[in-house]
Amino acid sequence: MKMALKRGALVAAANWPVALAQATADALFKVLVAAPLVGGVILATLVINADIDTLRSSDWRILTAALISSLLQHHVVLAAFLLSLGLVVIGGSLFVFLVKGGTIGVLVRGERQAGPLEEQPLQFGNIASASGFSIELFVDSCRALFPRYARLGFVLLVVYLASGAAFAGILLWGSRAGESWAYTSLATVLFAIWMTFVNLLYLLVQVVIAADDCGVATAARRVAAFLRHERRVLAGVFGVLLAMVVLATGASLLAFTALGLIFLVPFVWLAAIPLQLLAFLMRALVFQYIDLTSIAAYATLYRAFSARTKGPGLLSSPEGGHYFGPESAGGVNVSPGASSSFFSGGFVFIPRICPSRMTTTATTPSSARSLRTSGGQAATVSAGSS
Repeated sequence: MKMALKRGALVAAANWPVALAQATADALFKVLVAAPLVGGVILATLVINADIDTLRSSDWRILTAALISSLLQHHVVLAAFLLSLGLVVIGGSLFVFLVKGGTIGVLVRGERQAGPLEEQPLQFGNIASASGFSIELFVDSCRALFPRYARLGFVLLVVYLASGAAFAGILLWGSRAGESWAYTSLATVLFAIWMTFVNLLYLLVQVVIAADDCGVATAARRVAAFLRHERRVLAGVFGVLLAMVVLATGASLLAFTALGLIFLVPFVWLAAIPLQLLAFLMRALVFQYIDLTSIAAYATLYRAFSARTKGPGLLSSPEGGHYFGPESAGGVNVSPGASSSFFSGGFVFIPRICPSRMTTTATTPSSARSLRTSGGQAATVSAGSS
């Protein structure tokens, strides 16, 4: 577990440009979603003929109840608000799915081609060997993974909506039944745990799709097998990463609180604006780095699991990579974008990253293999290389 986390952190550091791309995409999505929300609040305020300053000074619970009541009474306004919000959420989500495909594709490539970073001294050259970022690879990964990530993402949105509706129903039933605050707190904690588990499954499926170049259903089955066999290690990695997120959240809250006190001082608050913007930027980059570390760590664990168990379903699946034991040889289809094969336990795993194919030949891992492409180029891969 420690080595997987260290390797994940180093791979994420080596591919730092994807952190900037992912942070930019997330920030744009939040801005897009915030626009119809703020506009809806202002529109509802004008509809109910209320003063904006009065509503701003009111309790947020009273304000929320007044706005919801107003929207329910004006069906045209409610329909326009929901339509604008839905269009922005769908469009922004598609953009995030597109960028996510490039991010995970680059990280999986970087993790696969890197040497034993976790066992080597922390030198720039060693870390740079895990850098798989290039504009061409990022764009190709976006193009190859976007259709599958979009389907998976819409499944996630459906789960979010169903879970949110169920949570709201539980809270509404509890308020009508006169339940205490303990009931609400317990329901909130269980809802948070459920959403965290859903997000973990979502991330693992994304990693498997990029690593094996398979469909959503196939990746879900492989993630189920992965969880069954590696649940302790995954739980440990997840626990450490969750603790990092909690600590980073606490530190960001303290920083924003301290900067907020400066705004109370006349004229001095002007100097705090750049610090506030810098704090927002650092917060986004830190959380993105933790996210990329988790992706690389899970990719490391899944690659080791696949090499050790031959990956349930991979042997006969036409979508994923192919394993060849010492007794087998023959033609396989791999991607021209795939990095070098890796060897473990007498088995050779030849991954596929992109949908385009070329023909190669593989023999036993104890001898050298000649990989001949369809264009006639040949390369020799020795046993034990990574």
